[in-house]
Amino acid sequence: MRYFIKFAYNGKNYFGYQIQPNAASVQETLEKALSLLLRQPIAIVGAGRTDSGVHAKEMYAHFDIESAIDTPTLIKKLNSFLPKDIVVYDFIKVDDEAHARFDATKRTYEYLIHTFKDVFINEGSWYQHQELDIEKMNAACKILFEYSDFECFSKVHTDVHTFNCKIYEANWQQNGNQLKFTISADRFLRNMVRAIVGTMINIGMGKISLEDFRKIIESKDRSQAGFSVPAHGLYLVKVEYPYIN
Repeated sequence: MRYFIKFAYNGKNYFGYQIQPNAASVQETLEKALSLLLRQPIAIVGAGRTDSGVHAKEMYAHFDIESAIDTPTLIKKLNSFLPKDIVVYDFIKVDDEAHARFDATKRTYEYLIHTFKDVFINEGSWYQHQELDIEKMNAACKILFEYSDFECFSKVHTDVHTFNCKIYEANWQQNGNQLKFTISADRFLRNMVRAIVGTMINIGMGKISLEDFRKIIESKDRSQAGFSVPAHGLYLVKVEYPYIN
């Protein structure tokens, strides 16, 4: 039997989602807890992998088990057992061929920025005090829809076979001293969102033009794009599947 697990985590204390040698990961923490409580080895396959320090407000993974799960009881036990920075919301019985990574049709990320010093949100939002032209940054968002190859925003030496992504949504919203960048796509490259945000910050500060932004994308060269903003302001907020409401 195959189940999806729906969960969330604060990534501050983890070196990303995926298991790594000699480093704490969300995947390893969840697998150990599930294996202990279900009294059998459990390996989970995530919808994706977030980098070190990145958060997830909604994440899915799948795993296989021989017998049915008592969902309410297991959720309660897991949340009592897991560290305070990981929470499990649900277990969903799915077809045996369902896949948390390959079946996801859309993923949405948010990046949070505060423009006035706020000591209470520093761990989950990036402080950027320089004045930004949000109108130009939103104009840059529209340019993203003109392209599908985003190699310029990807980490180099990754194991992907294509740099093509379909962007569904991209925009900046401002509420007082709070800025939020939202982007949705069918898939994301490693470091892609943080590199896009850093490049758009350069646009907002007047360091590069909108035409420069086009040239950067067309260059397919990571060294041409802007800096990568810090991980702690980035959140995976939604993963969508055709068979999960």
